[in-house]
Amino acid sequence: MINDKVLAIIMGGGQGSRLYPLTATRSKPAVPIAGKYRLVDIPISNCINSDIKRMFVLTQFNSASLNTHIKNTYHFSFFSSAFVDVLAAEQTLQNNTWFQGTADAVRQSMHHFLNHDFEYALILSGDQLYQMDYNTMLEAHIASDAKISIATLPVSEKDATSFGILKTDESNLVTSFIEKPKTELLKDWTSPVSEEMEVEGRNHLASMGIYIFNKDLLVELMNDPETVDFGKEIIPQNIKKHKTLSYQFEGYWTDIGNIDSFFEANLGLTDDIPKFDLYNSSKRIYTHARLLPTTKISGTILNKAVIADGCLITAAKIERSVIGIRSRIGSGTTVSNTYMMGSDSYQTLEDLEQRDTKIPMGIGENCSINNAILDKNCCIGNNVKINGSAQLEEKETDTYFIKEGIVVVKKGAIIPDGYEI
Repeated sequence: MINDKVLAIIMGGGQGSRLYPLTATRSKPAVPIAGKYRLVDIPISNCINSDIKRMFVLTQFNSASLNTHIKNTYHFSFFSSAFVDVLAAEQTLQNNTWFQGTADAVRQSMHHFLNHDFEYALILSGDQLYQMDYNTMLEAHIASDAKISIATLPVSEKDATSFGILKTDESNLVTSFIEKPKTELLKDWTSPVSEEMEVEGRNHLASMGIYIFNKDLLVELMNDPETVDFGKEIIPQNIKKHKTLSYQFEGYWTDIGNIDSFFEANLGLTDDIPKFDLYNSSKRIYTHARLLPTTKISGTILNKAVIADGCLITAAKIERSVIGIRSRIGSGTTVSNTYMMGSDSYQTLEDLEQRDTKIPMGIGENCSINNAILDKNCCIGNNVKINGSAQLEEKETDTYFIKEGIVVVKKGAIIPDGYEI
């Protein structure tokens, strides 16, 4: 089988500063999404659904919670060669530095990869939301006799300035590459796309940061320590030296590397027909099986709400919001346009008595929460008002952070009764 010849390498990203404060105590792939999953579950699930079951996740910042999540989640048969391993940056006799970029991370970890038999390296990003069958990309790679394949997304002229743009010929072979081109250059950077994409004005091919390399070429390219990044150096320098295929993907895909895109991607799950389909059994998203009780809701008006397991809700209204595992929301409270991540555990009365504050985890009574992200284990008192809007200036305190009009309440933050943001 082709899948047996593939090794997946998932890039965990750097410090994740664009997702701060969600990355203050955890690596980017460990950030919770959709109320019950982690970002890293997306590429891992895509691999499992594609029957690719040998995966490495490369990371270097705040990797403890990611390690714990992967260790507790991805268990394969004792008789299987399948695995998901986390590789953090490590000092060796040959190297004593942090990962300097995506290519450098692969270079420093190559000795681990070479302990396994593979012909193709599938390199993935750990901070994207999409569902893809990697087999079709792999089959196209092999059929074209390419050395490198790049997954590309047809985008409009408006969006093209935010991506690395590839130009291809009629055979989908890449002929040139430009990083975040200016608008006036785009007329020369269109490529052949499907009729449907052409009708939508999506004539530019953006790199999705998903690559397939033949093993021999990847090993050769990793011998040059001066190249540290795939998107900025490896790809531009090699598309004319080695046959490079563009694999066009026309499904839903979004890079959720900043607070705004992360927020919109999560709230998008509340749409009547969401672009990201959590309910397709052939594209199942896997995560830690927590065996939580069912959610209990009393007297609450729900409209476009996604509610995870184990919640206790007596709110007045929840609208266009994602409510994470073990969330507690008190009576009289209204929650709208909000992603509440939930809690890591339930509190007992004894636990609460031992705390400095008597405000329990969750949202109290008679609160109004709008345009907000509530990180894990937040304790929000009664009569609290949080209203994010574009008029709010960017600001950071010990308990919250305002960015792009979104109020992000930090993990474990305590917001006292009557507080207003």
